[in-house]
Amino acid sequence: MQKISIDLTISADEWLKVYRGSARTVSTTSLDGRKIQFPANILQKYVTHFGISGRFDIYFDDQGKFVSITKVI
Repeated sequence: MQKISIDLTISADEWLKVYRGSARTVSTTSLDGRKIQFPANILQKYVTHFGISGRFDIYFDDQGKFVSITKVI
């Protein structure tokens, strides 16, 4: 299993693009400098009225398939 750590801040207005269907993926840079892209829907349980903010660990299996996401801070 592989872990990628990211710091992420998405405003509520930006998250509305996901809700409305005009955005399906999130692109960011991991803490170790890798550019990554993943389905936005994996963040759904972390959405607040203010959007999404925090450090997250994303776990993938050895084939690169999403396994889980955890909010660290």
